Amino acid sequence: MELYCLESDVAVKAQPDPNIFYDARVLQNLLTIEERFLPQCSYFQRVQTEIQPYMRRMVAGWMHEVCEEENSNEDVFPLAINYLDRFLAVMPTRKNFLQLLGAVCIFLASKLKDCRPLSAEKLCMYTENSITSRELLDWELVVLGKLKWNMASVTPNDFVEHIIRRLPLPKDKLGMVRKHTQTFIALCATDDRLAMNPPSMIATGSMGAAVCGLQLDRADERLSRDNLTDLLAKITNTEVDCLRACQEQIERVLAASLQQGPQYQQEMGVQAGNKAREQQDQSSTPTDVRDVNL
Repeated sequence: MELYCLESDVAVKAQPDPNIFYDARVLQNLLTIEERFLPQCSYFQRVQTEIQPYMRRMVAGWMHEVCEEENSNEDVFPLAINYLDRFLAVMPTRKNFLQLLGAVCIFLASKLKDCRPLSAEKLCMYTENSITSRELLDWELVVLGKLKWNMASVTPNDFVEHIIRRLPLPKDKLGMVRKHTQTFIALCATDDRLAMNPPSMIATGSMGAAVCGLQLDRADERLSRDNLTDLLAKITNTEVDCLRACQEQIERVLAASLQQGPQYQQEMGVQAGNKAREQQDQSSTPTDVRDVNL
């Protein structure tokens, strides 16, 4: 009797459950527990002595490239950044371990959010084998211990569906608004200045920036900047002024990112996992974060 393997390489995703996203109790529970998963402090001033903000931006950019290259679930990158910030807020870390820490955070987040998690060997390959699988597995236990095994963090992505279903958006624009919002959230995750903001505020600010950027207020006055900000603030119980300031900061981060796009790409390297190339007589691969000369 012959057996035929019917397994497919295509990942099958669960469909959204409207009973969850339209239930106000679920949203309220997220708002109640979200602050448990914020970094305990602004760690550059209080905890870290070697790691500087630009190093964090470099490793965050590398982490994002790995997630993009592997087509990871959109929740993996924000969750991995949450682990990174929480660990750095409680554990002084040498700069030459920063990329190893980033790889471990992707490793853990991928286990929680991807149906086919990234392997330790593949992550080592993306560091151009500057770390070993043994190091990654050893550090996995260190990170789990320092985070007290509280790994089911609330991230901005958890709020996106709750918010988008409560806004008067055209049905044909939902996918575009969702995609733009997730792009803004990923951009915020690479900027350390937004690390202490609650996930709900990042999500609402990103949603507001996405809707305003798409100019959907032309068809519906309710989506004008002021009306939209008021509506978003009511949905997530956020102060209007705080939300407006967060949205403006997100838009400034986007503008800065667009202006320095080519230079930023040079700092990160071309694509994660590619061979290093020489630029201005200096290697520009993400592994440089291990050897930054202060």
